[in-house]
Amino acid sequence: MPRTAVVDIGTNTTRLYVADVSGGRITDELERISKVTRLGAGVDADGSLNDEAMQRVFDTLEDYTAIIDRHQADRRVAVLTSAVRDAVNGRQFADGVQGRYGLTPHILTGDEEAALTFLGVTSERDPGSTTPTLVIDIGGGSTELVIGRGRSATFHVSTQAGVVRQSERHIAHDPPTASELDELAQDARAILTAAVPADHRRAVEHAIAVAGTATSLAAIAQRLDPYDPEKVHGYVLRSAERDRMRAELAAMTTEERRHVAGLDPARAPTIVAGTIILTEVMAVFGLGQVEVSEHDILRGAALGL
Repeated sequence: MPRTAVVDIGTNTTRLYVADVSGGRITDELERISKVTRLGAGVDADGSLNDEAMQRVFDTLEDYTAIIDRHQADRRVAVLTSAVRDAVNGRQFADGVQGRYGLTPHILTGDEEAALTFLGVTSERDPGSTTPTLVIDIGGGSTELVIGRGRSATFHVSTQAGVVRQSERHIAHDPPTASELDELAQDARAILTAAVPADHRRAVEHAIAVAGTATSLAAIAQRLDPYDPEKVHGYVLRSAERDRMRAELAAMTTEERRHVAGLDPARAPTIVAGTIILTEVMAVFGLGQVEVSEHDILRGAALGL
């Protein structure tokens, strides 16, 4: 039974997933760890990964490699997303990940990222479902939107709306001003509206949100301390609850947000932008609620790469 280790090196977080895979299914999840490393800090402005950000990831990979070795993983892969594919030194960074830690790097295109995310989300769902479903993956540098039925994606797009990217573009005050929040929302809505044709937006009947913004909001809503993935997975986040949390979080300073029950303190600088992006996605698709899922690109990469 192949044991697979996947490291997801994203714009905002570096995550580890170790699982046993057999017959095209995850049979056992052995490890799932996430650390905010902010690799993409500054990429939107100057186009390069900076040395401090890369070192934060390398330090994290030192710890992850020891865990992977302990689990004796047969396959060891790294998926690298928006920050790395956008950076002029992204390939050099990916080569360093392989040379130092023995992880086979995959710099994913936006389309590949979306397809693996959809695979991960739907891996335990009814393959015969005919409900048009939207998967929302809000990352640090991009937001992936995937629409499909069962386990087959029929439309996917990677947009340049991400929690780090939009925070850096629009938020200069702490707490943010009302005009900064409005500008961020308008930017996100324009990006999202342009990215998805109206007929696709109208067709969606169900939505599943993955990754740090959605899981954090589900944890905050339930005041989970410590974080409990079993209570987060399957949580239904409704618009009114989302709006309440958005208003409360936006009124706080970053330091005050670090003490919110259910929120990883390292996500305090970006959770407001993430909540606004989620709000705009739901508005563009006419959604009153989303289901939150712990199944995401980590599972998809373990199954699909």
